[in-house]
Amino acid sequence: MVKLGGSLAESMRLSSILEIVARSRVPIVLVPGGGSFADAVRQAQADFKFSDTDAHYMALLAMHQTGMMLAAMNPRLKLAETLPDLRRAISEGRIPVWLPMKLTKRDSQVSADWTTTSDGLAARLAERLGRSPVLLVKSCRIEPGMPVAALVLEGVVDPSFAQIVDRARLSWKVLGTGDEAELMTFLDAGVRSANVRRIFPRDSNRRAAPARAIARRR
Repeated sequence: MVKLGGSLAESMRLSSILEIVARSRVPIVLVPGGGSFADAVRQAQADFKFSDTDAHYMALLAMHQTGMMLAAMNPRLKLAETLPDLRRAISEGRIPVWLPMKLTKRDSQVSADWTTTSDGLAARLAERLGRSPVLLVKSCRIEPGMPVAALVLEGVVDPSFAQIVDRARLSWKVLGTGDEAELMTFLDAGVRSANVRRIFPRDSNRRAAPARAIARRR
């Protein structure tokens, strides 16, 4: 599971990161962030005072917009909504780009508010796909070895991500600016799922931080 932060586009790193992802020899699912499309939802909610639930579903559509943009940027990427769609794309040697509305709207394990962003949704999808490892690619610099609770407090990941990886005991890693070589190694070196958990050791001291609104989807 590879989640690309929506703000990578604003940092001008999206094209180069996507080129690395598209060369992956590891079967992966790509989860798009909401980016500037989600920022527009936040601003509209501030202006017009609609509910967090409505904003949540609008933010899911923001992820759809980013996903459609990613798929338009590289022919190996293929849009997918359901679990069978994801598996079919992988069997074809394609990289599925997950559009979350259909699966998420029926998922009682996902909170319909800003405590769940694309980070938490990527973790939840990984859980549903058999506890796949999760790799988040961010537009900010990430201090190596930070526990998930500290990442939540810094606003790097959302509270739901912390809760889900702890509950499902998912292997995870967050990469940021300057970590392209590590991303390339993971995706291009022929690593298979049996070895991914060795590359992505869980932080045994992590704890889910208290839920709070994340100021921005990174």
